[in-house]
Amino acid sequence: MKESIGDRIFKAITVMIVVFVAVCCLLPFLYIIAVSFSDKNAVLRNEVFLWPVHYDLTAYQSIFRNQSLVRSMWFTIVITIIYTLISILITVLCAYPLSRPHLKLKKPLLIYVLFTMYFSGGMIPEYVNIKNLGLLDTAWALILPGCLSTYNMILVKSFFQNIPREVEESASIDGANDLVILVRIVLPLSKAMLATIALFYAVSRWNGFMDSLLYVTKESMYTLQVRLRQLIQSSQVTEFMEDIPQNKEKVIAETIKAACMVFSMIPVMVLYPWLQKYFVKGVMIGSVKG
Repeated sequence: MKESIGDRIFKAITVMIVVFVAVCCLLPFLYIIAVSFSDKNAVLRNEVFLWPVHYDLTAYQSIFRNQSLVRSMWFTIVITIIYTLISILITVLCAYPLSRPHLKLKKPLLIYVLFTMYFSGGMIPEYVNIKNLGLLDTAWALILPGCLSTYNMILVKSFFQNIPREVEESASIDGANDLVILVRIVLPLSKAMLATIALFYAVSRWNGFMDSLLYVTKESMYTLQVRLRQLIQSSQVTEFMEDIPQNKEKVIAETIKAACMVFSMIPVMVLYPWLQKYFVKGVMIGSVKG
């Protein structure tokens, strides 16, 4: 069918809006990268916009020479991997039974789970609970409290419901139980969805810092985002620069802050292209059926 003039105008307006939003999201990102790679004099003269002026890697050299920052990076990577694996396991084990049509008390259980998505105990009760469980100043305080997302569980549940029942019934006839069906049939067919929620969980843990501020007091267990928050404060940047006297005259606070922001985004930028092909596919398939 030939598109009408109204449809063409609507598509053109939609494309312009999407391009405008994309540019608004991309410009700050490019500016931060440009500042991190620019000479301090160019930054002081406000000559940097979207492209580095007088390339200078001193800020990144300073970051990699700061042992506490590098240690926080590796600690955050390990925590994120463990958190993502446990979260996927718990999400699958919660979503699969709720996707079965003959599960007893399915509706009350689903309402009970959905209730937690809209209501929570609050910050103080959560802190008291973590303290009573003996999880303060441990890595588990950053892993266990948020390892199940109700939203992600609903997506996985919907995805499981879309898998043809005939495939599972044929396996049941051959003598397979629910665990065998889940491991050998359902999960291999759910790679797109699992990759999608893995990205959701990994990014949420990587960007999280509030729980680290509340539950951790040991500096050796600070996540990278907490370190970044500290460095954004001018006093912390001054202390950071005092630790690198050989580069102190070559950098300023703005270049250090920009380089730290880019440094914290490296793992996500490396991971996302590998999972991008599953991202839209997994979300769309999982949202077709409730």
